[in-house]
Amino acid sequence: MNVMVIGGGGREHAIIRKIKESPKVTHIYALPGNGGMEKDCECVPIGAEDLPAIVEFAKTHPVDFAVVAPDDPLVMGLVDLLEAEGIPCFGPNKDAAIIEGSKAFSKQLMKAYGIPTAEYEIFTELEPALAYVEECRIPVVVKADGLAKGKGVIICETRDDAKEALHSMMEDKVFGESGSCVVIEEFLTGPEVSVLSFTDGNTLIPMISSMDHKRAYDGDQGPNTGGMGTVAPNPYYTEEVAQQCEEEIFLPTMIAMNREGRTFKGCLYFGLMITEDGPKVIEYNCRFGDPETQVVLPLLDSDLFEIMEHVSQGTLADAEVNFADDAACCVVMATKGYPGSYDKLCPMEIPEDVSNVYVAGAKVAEDGSLLSNGGRVLGVTERGKDIREAIDKAYESVHKIKFDNGFYRTDIGQRALQALKED
Repeated sequence: MNVMVIGGGGREHAIIRKIKESPKVTHIYALPGNGGMEKDCECVPIGAEDLPAIVEFAKTHPVDFAVVAPDDPLVMGLVDLLEAEGIPCFGPNKDAAIIEGSKAFSKQLMKAYGIPTAEYEIFTELEPALAYVEECRIPVVVKADGLAKGKGVIICETRDDAKEALHSMMEDKVFGESGSCVVIEEFLTGPEVSVLSFTDGNTLIPMISSMDHKRAYDGDQGPNTGGMGTVAPNPYYTEEVAQQCEEEIFLPTMIAMNREGRTFKGCLYFGLMITEDGPKVIEYNCRFGDPETQVVLPLLDSDLFEIMEHVSQGTLADAEVNFADDAACCVVMATKGYPGSYDKLCPMEIPEDVSNVYVAGAKVAEDGSLLSNGGRVLGVTERGKDIREAIDKAYESVHKIKFDNGFYRTDIGQRALQALKED
């Protein structure tokens, strides 16, 4: 089968590598992909948000199945458009993708169906929001309602911080219309856990848990990023916590979406915090996480493409979904300056013996060499019998890569190792 994968980052590269293993898949198109993926697929220079061009490409090329990976085209309704042309898809339709597309919707959904989450208030006007932060408990979290490239969440340590965040979102429109509505949320504390899940609206199968590292620098310092590395499994996600999440969060969310007439089919991401009062939802995503995917999919022993077909057909209960018992670590190599301004087209060299690198942003030069073309550029992933071995092997591979203008955190997975010591 010919498969079209929408997107061009490290997450998409991980998906492409995994579905490439399926005997059912004969050719993969990546729209737009990037230069570092070209050995694994055919890259087509059509942007992930250019919905008319994507649909036209699918109609005029032998596309049998589509995987829509990024949030924007999902929220914009690309799955609806492709399915209207008879092309089966992995990914939620527009009505279901609102679970990520609107934080106000997701918070109201959780409240209505008793799904544990932080206390919150929703505001569409600046003055009432400012009055609220004069009285609420501090610290507090201010969130833009809509998509904001992963940057629309601000943790505010003081009331002045909260006011500044509100002015920037609602008045200065730093996130465009996404900040016209804001959610002001109780600040929770505890270990964070990411759990991706396959669901077709009838069955939900959680994948192996993972731990993300959002801050740019060692010791969880510096600005928030899209993610500087991940490890799986997450030691804070014990069997007891997993059971509680399934009963109180995962299945209730699937059922709630069905009752709202928004049946979710695809990858439903649960961003969780394990608080003193038990696990609570920090956020939902309507797609695979990045860079969580880069450690979760390498541990999947089953055929990812077959699972995606079952999800699309509503037969997930019949799918074989098995994960390995070992561990994985992904270290992100980014361009110096990220997540602020950074140079592009910096030379890189990846030795042949470093095979499991997911390329998030690169171009191929005329001489065939690889050049950086983004903030987060490489995701170097290795497996090991346990988290310690996976971390050691990942950094061993990182040290072999030449990327003079790159940087990376040297402490990915250390919190996980500390949690294991505490046990």
